[in-house]
Amino acid sequence: MAKFELKLPQMGESVAEATLTNWLKEVGDTVELDEAVFEIATDKVDSEVPSEVEGVLLEKRFDVDDVIKVGEVVAVIQVDGDVDDVSGDTDSADEEEEPVAEQVEALETQMAHVKESVTTAKPDFSSSERFYSPLVKNIAKEEGVSMEELEAIIGTGKEGRVTKTDIMAYLENRSNGNAKPAPATPAPKEQKQVEEAPQPQKVIEEKPKHAPIAVGHGDEVIPLTRMGKLIAQHMVDSVSTSAHVQSFVEVDVTNVVNWREKMKKAFEQREGEKLTFTPIFMEAVAVALKKFPMMNISLDGDKVIKKKNINLGMAAALPDGNLIVPVIKNADQLNLVGMAKMVNDLANRARNNQLKPDEVKDGTYTVTNVGTFGSVFGTPIINQPQVGILALGAIRKLPSVIETDQGEYIGIRSKMFLSHSYDHRVVNGALGGMFVKTVADYLEAWDVNREI
Repeated sequence: MAKFELKLPQMGESVAEATLTNWLKEVGDTVELDEAVFEIATDKVDSEVPSEVEGVLLEKRFDVDDVIKVGEVVAVIQVDGDVDDVSGDTDSADEEEEPVAEQVEALETQMAHVKESVTTAKPDFSSSERFYSPLVKNIAKEEGVSMEELEAIIGTGKEGRVTKTDIMAYLENRSNGNAKPAPATPAPKEQKQVEEAPQPQKVIEEKPKHAPIAVGHGDEVIPLTRMGKLIAQHMVDSVSTSAHVQSFVEVDVTNVVNWREKMKKAFEQREGEKLTFTPIFMEAVAVALKKFPMMNISLDGDKVIKKKNINLGMAAALPDGNLIVPVIKNADQLNLVGMAKMVNDLANRARNNQLKPDEVKDGTYTVTNVGTFGSVFGTPIINQPQVGILALGAIRKLPSVIETDQGEYIGIRSKMFLSHSYDHRVVNGALGGMFVKTVADYLEAWDVNREI
């Protein structure tokens, strides 16, 4: 009977590997065509990998948390086989002639696997509160570094993270008989005093762990998901990196509301797409970024990188409560129809975990719609390495003073707040304020007779 090798597919031009997060099938289970077999994750996107054939899962080549390269065989599926046949090697023509030899070989292979698993036990990273990159975890597993050893290594990366250099240096020391994860022990007191005067020693302090929180009777403990941990770390890193400042502008979007109400039915009938407010706001932001290109930058050390393309991130809420930020590439080159189609497509696929890794990278500025949940305004955290993020508040009908040639009067207007968070290291208050005011002016001047 034939065997089919299910490989890790190419998930984007920039993606070379992914982490296996969950097996959806066990050995011996029947697998249908296009049925998901396992789940994988990059640093941004979680997705399922479906089977290309019908059959029975015969072999799993990787364990959960293993890092897999694109093109590697992850699972073997027996095609046109029965569940009872999965333990046999039916491709061999001599199977019935040499059953004893094959049983001996299978037993030796099994014992080798057992011996390998005993000598190179894989650490359980889920028990650690410390962040380890997939590369570091993969090296630790391959080299048999225990969880206790890994926890003791002093990291030189950001927030005390263990880098590839740190773990490779530890492995080199261990192979030379020096298994101490920390730097070499200081010299004797007399020698240390002589050395410290001309050349002070850099001390790397490990970040202290927080005090344990008491869990009371009836309290429910809910572990963070992998994506939840990444988001939490990303938010902490952003706050510790950027000097956040906010500017707020109230916008009269009555013209936008009236125009959309007039156009939405005809737009849906013609384009087969719903016309929401989001593409209108995205167009306004793209126009403002073209006018103020120094908002479309990143800071790398003491260098400012001015981005050529305007790639707008669009924060989207997932059903599990997490957030993901798909990116509209070259947003300034899209007309309103193209923007609406792109927004709807990315939002729908984000909710169904169908985004590709390349679709959540290379953003240069981000927009988040806090008004979806009824918030009037917010103070969003910058999506690193960008320098700005705009929060869209809820649209509300409010009594307002309206100025006309005949005088002033009170009328009902549709209004909202724009909340602009920006990195004060490189964006001063004038630039941050003028940028968000430009977005507001564009929306307030919306042409109610505009055709699309």
